[in-house]
Amino acid sequence: MEENLRKKIGIIGAGSWGIALAYVLSENGHDVTIWSRSEASVQKLRTYRENEDKLPGVKLKDSVKFTCNMEEAVSGKEILALVIPSAHMRETVKLMVPYMPKDDEDQPVIVNCTKGIEESSLMVMSDVILDELPGSKVCVLSGPSHAEEVGKAMPTTIVVGAFDKDTAKLVQNVFMNDFFRVYISSDMLGIEIGAALKNVIALAAGIADGYGLGDNAKAALITRGIAEMARLGVAMGGKYETFSGLSGIGDLVVTCASMHSRNRRAGILIGQGKSMDEAMAEVKMVVEGVYSAKAAYALSRKYEIEMPLVQAVNEILFDGRKPGEVIQELMIRDRKIENTSLDW
Repeated sequence: MEENLRKKIGIIGAGSWGIALAYVLSENGHDVTIWSRSEASVQKLRTYRENEDKLPGVKLKDSVKFTCNMEEAVSGKEILALVIPSAHMRETVKLMVPYMPKDDEDQPVIVNCTKGIEESSLMVMSDVILDELPGSKVCVLSGPSHAEEVGKAMPTTIVVGAFDKDTAKLVQNVFMNDFFRVYISSDMLGIEIGAALKNVIALAAGIADGYGLGDNAKAALITRGIAEMARLGVAMGGKYETFSGLSGIGDLVVTCASMHSRNRRAGILIGQGKSMDEAMAEVKMVVEGVYSAKAAYALSRKYEIEMPLVQAVNEILFDGRKPGEVIQELMIRDRKIENTSLDW
């Protein structure tokens, strides 16, 4: 790689997705530093060059650096990729603030790689970042992209959303290679709503699988799920077309269908009769759909959007309702027209 194309990149978060993106970026020839809050995790990463617990078998190059010092992770970087659980986004960005450049020209591009909605504020992650770092250059990277496959250099296609085209094209060029294809979009909000809500729908898909429903139910659930996502996203200001793209139907299909999906795996356990806490403990990874479910339901009420699947997930997760009861209620809801644009 030519010297002027090589970027200094800080990855904030050393979970499976953070490691997978570090693999992509280091393969592309960039100077990569990964931050973890845990000194023990950093020591293991330095020793074994992989996250043996969350992404075993994906070895990172010797050039990749690891640190639990936020100043080292942030200072002098041209791009910062935030890859942390949504519930910890705000507190982590607060840790970054003292080390961000004061001069606007020196500000790094911040790539939000986290899918979720903050429950207390109902903000998507890019808005949480901007709330703590006003005026920063924020964009979002999302799409159907299991870390397990990206870390094996299996073909993957995602989308970068940004407020301006130059930022989107910069991030596209930095991340894209012959196994990691990147599209660009101006619809940041639509991308983030799709990314967060698909995790909630994937929980529903998993519950259906665990309860023993068939392919007919799964197909209907995915189809009605994308309808709910699009209705809310458009009401909030997103573009309808975004939900038929990579961060909408693309991400929803892969999350509802794959056993790589921690949301689907947790849902399967819940459908089999385990509690939410038992399911999360067994999956042993962050289940973002659990954190986004309440926020999604609150947004549906705020914007007066009917989202029966999201409501059903909330009732099962937080109200102690049995999956069978909720499934039956969904099936006997009032009769509806599928396409409300029909002229009769």
